[in-house]
Amino acid sequence: MKIKHVEELVGITRKNIRFYEEQGLLNPERADNGYREYHEADIKRLKQIKLLRKLSIPIEEIKKVLSGEKGLDMCLHRHLGELERQKESLEQMQMLSRQLIDGHITLDRLDADTCLEQMERLEKEGTRFMDVNKTDIHKKKTIGALIGAIIMILLMGGMIGIMLWGNAQEPLPVGILAFLIGIPAVIIIGVLAVLIERMKEIKGGEEDEASKY
Repeated sequence: MKIKHVEELVGITRKNIRFYEEQGLLNPERADNGYREYHEADIKRLKQIKLLRKLSIPIEEIKKVLSGEKGLDMCLHRHLGELERQKESLEQMQMLSRQLIDGHITLDRLDADTCLEQMERLEKEGTRFMDVNKTDIHKKKTIGALIGAIIMILLMGGMIGIMLWGNAQEPLPVGILAFLIGIPAVIIIGVLAVLIERMKEIKGGEEDEASKY
């Protein structure tokens, strides 16, 4: 069956399926014309992957299970331990937030140094708070993508402006002018499309690429 049918049966996107293939989790058969042919075994495998990903099991762990390197029970026991650690970290964050609420702390009265010292002690004991550096990296990547897109759009817009100015000085045939202007215009549209997709990727959190799938 074709990938469109697989999308409907499994309930995941073409991008998900391609990603799993790239990660070595799926290896569909190739037809004589080079197109992928998916079979019932591939559907079963994709549903297994979907289930494990919904449980938030990392791609690398799933790969070990599917290859037989690690048993499913071992994988799930390890994952339960990780979930327990996450739960404890969330409970610590809830506790700190509750302390600030119960103390009727306003921003002017907030002793950030004391709170941060308390958080550092908890981190040494195993609590994991939000990674501020990772959040800042997202912002930097967003700004970088926007700057790159703006520069390219300005360059292409400048080319269009120069062409229109040149045409005003020495008119060109309409067809040629439309063709010349169309090239940078298409590039601008392409840049905008890439920018939108890039914003989605950054928002998804590409530090852990597999977590998006």
